[in-house]
Amino acid sequence: MPRVLLSTLGSRGDVQPLVALALALRELGHEVRLCVPPDFREWIEGLGISVTPIGRELRATAKPPATMAPPPPEQIRMLMAQTVATQFATLTEAAKGHDLIVGATALQLAAPSVAETLGIPYVFAAYCPVVLPSPHHAPPVLGLLGDTPAGADADHRALWTQDAVRWNTQWADLLNARRAELGLGAIEDVRGHVLTAPPWLASDPTLGPWPDAGDEAVVQTGAWILRDERPLPAALAAFLAAGEPPVYLGFGSIRAPEAVARVTIEATRWLGRRLIVSRGWADLALVDDKPDCIAIDEVNQQRLFPRVAAVVHHGGAGTTTAAAGAGAPQVVIPQHYDQHYWARRVDELGIGTAHAPGAPTLASSIAALERTLRPEVSERARAFTVRTDGAAVAARLLTERYLRR
Repeated sequence: MPRVLLSTLGSRGDVQPLVALALALRELGHEVRLCVPPDFREWIEGLGISVTPIGRELRATAKPPATMAPPPPEQIRMLMAQTVATQFATLTEAAKGHDLIVGATALQLAAPSVAETLGIPYVFAAYCPVVLPSPHHAPPVLGLLGDTPAGADADHRALWTQDAVRWNTQWADLLNARRAELGLGAIEDVRGHVLTAPPWLASDPTLGPWPDAGDEAVVQTGAWILRDERPLPAALAAFLAAGEPPVYLGFGSIRAPEAVARVTIEATRWLGRRLIVSRGWADLALVDDKPDCIAIDEVNQQRLFPRVAAVVHHGGAGTTTAAAGAGAPQVVIPQHYDQHYWARRVDELGIGTAHAPGAPTLASSIAALERTLRPEVSERARAFTVRTDGAAVAARLLTERYLRR
C-alpha cells in the first residue's frame, strides 16, 4: 500500500485542506500520515488519520500581549534556525517508509531535502495563486513589519526578483548547512527549491484562477474542501430561526484587529441587523447580553453560511472559498499574506466588498456592510459556484503520477 506524508506548519486554514486531501487519498487505498502543529492532533486522529506533531502549539499566537515590541534581529535569527532544525528532525523521522511527500504553505524548508535524501517525490501545493511567481501579480506580503501590498502599477517581475533574493538572504545558509550534514549539494535558489517545479495550486479556478491560462508550469486542481456533515449547535439553530438572516463575523485562527467585534456589533445594530460572532483563536467576545447577538465556537460553515446575510472575515483561502461556495456575500478585512488577494477577488467578482487592510472603524464597517448587503451583490453571491471535487482531483493526479507501482 503506497504511503503519503502530508506536511504543513500553518494554522487551521493550512491544515484543513490537507485533511481533505488525506481522506481523498485514503479512499483510493493509500496510507496517509499528517505532519502538522500539535493543535490539530486530536481532531485529525479522530478521523482515523495518523499524526506526527511538529513544532509548538500555535493557538496562543492569535492573542499577543497588549504591548509587543518586534524581537531583536538575533532573536529572529535564532527562531529561524530553530524552525529549520525542527523541520529537518521531525520530517526526517516522519517520512521514513513513505513513497511521497506533499507540503503545503511556503515555509516547507526541509521537506524537499528530506524527500531528496529518501529518493522519493515531493510536491508543493499553494492555496492561493499569489504564492507562486507570475508576471501577472506581485508576491504576497507578510504585513507584519509595515509592508503593504504592491500598487496597481508595480513592476511584478522586479518584485519577484527581490522576493527571490529575500528568500536566499533569510534561509540559504541555514538550509544549506543542514543539507551538507545530509551529504546533499548546496541550493542557490531557495524559493525555487521550496516551491518545486511544477508547484500545485489548490484553489477554485473561478475564485482564484491561475493567471497564465493553459500554463502547464502549475497544476491547478481546485480547492481541497473537507466535507462537513456536523449539525449546527441547538442554540445557534434557535438563534437563526428567531429572525432574519444575521451577519457572521469570524477571524478564524489568526490575530484579529483591535475592537473588531465591538465595531462590527455596533455597525450591524446601526443597520438593524443581528450578528453571529465566532470567537476563534483571538477570543472575540460580545459587548453585552442583548438577544440580537450570539457568540459561537467553531461550527460547520457549510451549514451555517447559506443561512447568513453576509460573512465578515479576514480573507483566508478557506473562509473565502466556504462563503463563496455557500452563496454568502462577503466583507473581507485583510491582515496579511494572501488575504489581500482574496479581498480583491471578492470585490472584482462583485460577490462582496474588500475592506481596507487593518482595523475597521464604525464608519468603514457600516459602509462595507451597506454595499455588501445590496440586493445585486447578494444575487451575484447566490449565483456563484465553487467546485467541490478539488481534493479528489488532486488525489487521483498524485496517484497517477507518483503512486502507481
